[in-house]
Amino acid sequence: MEVANTIKQVINDAVERVKMPAPLRLRDLIRMIRAARTAAEEREVVNKECANIRHTFRDEDSVWRCRSVAKLLYIHMLGYPAHFGQLECLKLIASPRFTDKRIGYLGAMLLLDERQDTHLLITNVLKNDLNSSAQFVVGLALCTLGTIASVEMSRDLAPEVEKLLKSSNAYLRKKAALCAFRIVRKAPELMEVFLPACRTLIAEKNHAVLITAVTLVTEMCEKSPDTYNYFRKMIPTLVRTMKTLILSGYSPEHDVSGVSDPFLQVKLLRLLRVLGRGDVEAAEAMNDLLAQVATNTETSKNVGNAILYETVHAIMDVQSESGLRVLAVNILGRFLLNSDKNIRYVALTTLQKTVTLDQNAVQRHRSTVLDCLKDPDVSIRRRAMELCFQLVNDSNLEVMTRELLGFLGRSEPEVKSVCASNLVSIAERHAPTPSWHFHTLLDILQATGNYVREDVVSSTLQLISNCGNIQADAVTCLWESVKGLKSIEDYQPLVQVCCWCIGEYGDLLLSSGSSEITVDGVLECFQQMLWSPHVSIITRQYCMLALEKLSARVPETLDRIRSIVDVFGSHLNIDLQQRAVEFGALCRSFDHLRGPIFEKMLPLPSDKQRQTGTTDSSPEDDEPLIGSPVKETSITPADHSNDSNAIMDLLAGMDTGEHDIVIPWNESSVFGSSEIGGQQPPLNSGGIGVLSNDLLDLLGSSCSGDLFSSTSSSSQLQPLSGLAVLGTSSFSSTGIPGMSMGRGNSVSEGIHGTPTPYELLPGQFFSLSFFSLSPLEQQSTLWNRAEQDGIMSEYGKAMVAFFDENIWIIFVPLLAYSIPTSIVMQVRSGSRNSNQISDFVFQAAVPKTFQLTLDSPSGTVVSHTSIVTQKITIGNPNKSVLKIKLKINYTANGIPVEKIKEIYDFPSDFGSV
Repeated sequence: MEVANTIKQVINDAVERVKMPAPLRLRDLIRMIRAARTAAEEREVVNKECANIRHTFRDEDSVWRCRSVAKLLYIHMLGYPAHFGQLECLKLIASPRFTDKRIGYLGAMLLLDERQDTHLLITNVLKNDLNSSAQFVVGLALCTLGTIASVEMSRDLAPEVEKLLKSSNAYLRKKAALCAFRIVRKAPELMEVFLPACRTLIAEKNHAVLITAVTLVTEMCEKSPDTYNYFRKMIPTLVRTMKTLILSGYSPEHDVSGVSDPFLQVKLLRLLRVLGRGDVEAAEAMNDLLAQVATNTETSKNVGNAILYETVHAIMDVQSESGLRVLAVNILGRFLLNSDKNIRYVALTTLQKTVTLDQNAVQRHRSTVLDCLKDPDVSIRRRAMELCFQLVNDSNLEVMTRELLGFLGRSEPEVKSVCASNLVSIAERHAPTPSWHFHTLLDILQATGNYVREDVVSSTLQLISNCGNIQADAVTCLWESVKGLKSIEDYQPLVQVCCWCIGEYGDLLLSSGSSEITVDGVLECFQQMLWSPHVSIITRQYCMLALEKLSARVPETLDRIRSIVDVFGSHLNIDLQQRAVEFGALCRSFDHLRGPIFEKMLPLPSDKQRQTGTTDSSPEDDEPLIGSPVKETSITPADHSNDSNAIMDLLAGMDTGEHDIVIPWNESSVFGSSEIGGQQPPLNSGGIGVLSNDLLDLLGSSCSGDLFSSTSSSSQLQPLSGLAVLGTSSFSSTGIPGMSMGRGNSVSEGIHGTPTPYELLPGQFFSLSFFSLSPLEQQSTLWNRAEQDGIMSEYGKAMVAFFDENIWIIFVPLLAYSIPTSIVMQVRSGSRNSNQISDFVFQAAVPKTFQLTLDSPSGTVVSHTSIVTQKITIGNPNKSVLKIKLKINYTANGIPVEKIKEIYDFPSDFGSV
C-alpha cells in the first residue's frame, strides 16, 4: 500500500512539473545577483524574485517550496527582509522527506529566534523528530533546538536531550552534548538533569563525544559551585586522559600538524584550570602534567602555541609551584620573540595579568618587552607600554623612564596623553630626589607638547611649589626650554608651567647671574606670547598673571608691564579684558596693595593632601585659615588679635603690620539676639577704616560704608559679599573671621554650643523660632531678609512650601535660569531638630498644562547641619496660575512618614524675571 502511495505521489509531482514552469534555480539566482552592476539593479532582481517566491507560497501543494525557501534564505543572507517565509519553513519541517526537513530546519535557524512567537509552533515537531529512528533527522532537530531554544522550549525538551546523551550512537551523543551546552547557558537550573550522563561522557573514548562533554562540563562548573564540587573528583580521570593524548602515537584521524587532537587538549586544560582553581590538592595532581605539556609541546606550529597558551593560564590559575610559574613566564617570553604579531600581542596581554603574581619572573624579559615598544604594530606598542608601566620599580626606574620617554616622543597623539599621565604617576611614586622628579616632568612636557593632560601641569606646579631647593633651578630650566622653542603654540602646557614659575619666582630667575637672562628678554618673550594669534586663551591668562606678579617681584619692571597689559583693556575676550582693567586700577589707585595681593603662593597641596585635609607646612605655620572649624575654647582679645589679618590672609597672606584690621572681641556679638545679629564691634582707630574702604572699593563692594559701621542691637551682621570677587566662599557668612557657615555643611554648633539657625536661603540664616510665626509673617521675613541682603536679583521671592515637626521645605526661585514661560527653582529641605532624617524623597506633580522636570537630589539624608537641594523646572507656556502637589517621604527615628500637600497660593510674581 505504501509503495502504491509513493508511486502515486511521484506521478502527481511529475504532472505538476509539466503543468507549471519550473521556478528559477538557486544557482541561477546567485548568478543574476552577481551580474548586477549597481545596487538598484540588485534590488530589482531581488524584489522580482521575492514576488515570484510569494506567488509560489500561495499554492498549498507546491512541489517547489523547498527550492523557494532555499532562495529566500540566500536573499536573507544578503540583508533583505525574508520574514514572510517563516511559516513555509514550518511546513517543510513537518514534511516527511529529509530534503524538505533539512531546508526547513536551516530556515528555522536563520529566520526564527526566541523573540519570534512563531518558534513556539515547532516544539511538537522537534519533540517528534528527537524521537525519530533516523539519526540525521535527530541531529537536525538537536542543532535547531540548540540554536533557537527559549527557556520554555528548553524546559519542555530537556528530558529528550538527556535521553539522547545516553544513546549508544556516538553521533547522537555528540549532538546532544552540544545541545545540552546551549540549554544550560539559556536555563542554568536545568543542569541537574544532565549531571549523571555527563559523568559517564567524561570517560568517553570517542574524541568527538569527549570534546563536547568537556565543553558542557566546563560551562556547568563555571555556573554552579555545587556542580564544581561534583566534578572536582574527576580531576584524576581528566589528567589520565590528557596524558594519554600527549603520549599517544601518530593517529591520522586526530593529528593536526604533528600534534594529537590539539582542540581536545585545549578543552581539557581549560576544564582542569576551572576545577583546580583555589585547590592545593588539585594543583599538586596537575603539576606533573602541566610541566610535561609545557616542556614537550612543539612551538614551531601554531597548534602547539595554542596548547602552551592554555597551559600558561592553567599554571597561573591553579597556583602551581614557583618553578612552574617561572616556566610559564618563559613560555610567554618565547612568544614575544615569535614573528607572528598575533602571538606577540597575546603574550603581552597575558604578561599583564601575570606580572602581579610573579613580577621577578617577568622582569627577566624586560629587555624583550622594551623592544616591543619599537614594534611597527600600534596595538603591540600600546600593550608593551602598559606592561612597562607595571614593571617599573625603584631598581630599574631610570632605565625604564628613559625608554618610556623615548617611546613618548615618537608615539601617536592618542597615546601620548595616556603615556604622559602614567609617567607622571610613576615619577611621583618612585622619584629618588625632587630634582630628578622635576627634570623628568620637564622631559614629559617637552616630549608630549599639547597632548599632555591637565594633571601633568598641576603635578609639575605642585612639585615646584613644595620643594624650595629646586625652585631656582626649575624656573631657569623652564625659561631655557621655552626660549628655545621654535613654535610656542605646539607646547602650550610647557609654556603655562614656565609662566607660572616666572610669576612666582621671577626674582630667582633674574638673579641667577646668567648674562643671557635679562629683564628685557623675559618681557619681550611674554609680549610675543600674549600677541601670538595661535596661543590659547588659557596660556594668555597664565602669561598675563605672571607679568602682574613679576611687577611685584621686580619693581623696576612695573612701567613696562603696565604698557604691555593695558593694551588688553579692550580685548575681545572678557576675561583678559577684566584682568587688564583690574591690574590698571590696582596700579593707579591701590598700588600700596599690589605687593600683598601678589605675594608668593603657599605650597600647593597634593591630591592626597586635599582628600585628607593635611598639608606639608611646619607646626609653627599651622595657623587656622578662614573657613576652618572653630575650636570650642575660650577666646580672649589677645587671641583674636592674632586672627585680625583675616582679609589679608584671604588675599594671599600678609605679615602683621600697620595695615592690620583689628576688631576688638566681644562675646555678645556672636549671637546677640534670636537671629544672627547683635551689635557689631567698632573699628580700631588708627586709620584702619581708610584701608578697609580702599580694599572693598577695589573688590567692587557696595556695602563698604555699612560693613564696619556701628549698628543697633536689632541690626544683623552682613556677609562680606564684596569678597566674592576673589572667588572664595570660605569667609564666615556671619561676619566672624574663622567661623564657617557654608551651604549644606555648616557646623552644628557655634561658639559655646549655641545652636545653628536654619539656612533657609542660600547663605542666609534664620532663627529657631521662624516656624512659630504665622504664614504671612514667615513670608514677609523671607522677602525682607532677601531684599536686605541683596540676593533678590539672583534668587527672587522664596516661599515656605511645607514644614512639620521634623522637616522644612523652601522653594527658592533661580532667576538666572528662569524665562517668562518657565520657572526654575531650588527646593531646599532641612531638619527642624537634631534628629537625622533618612530615606528622604521629594516628589511633585503639576496639571497637564505644565511640564515638570525634577533633577536628581543632592542626597537622601537630612539633618540640622545638612541640607538637601533639588532643582525643579516647570514649563508654563500658557502662563497659567501655578498649582503643584507635593508628596514627601522620609524616615524619622526609624518610623516611615508620608506627607501630601497641595499648594495653590503662589505669589503672582513667583519666579518672574
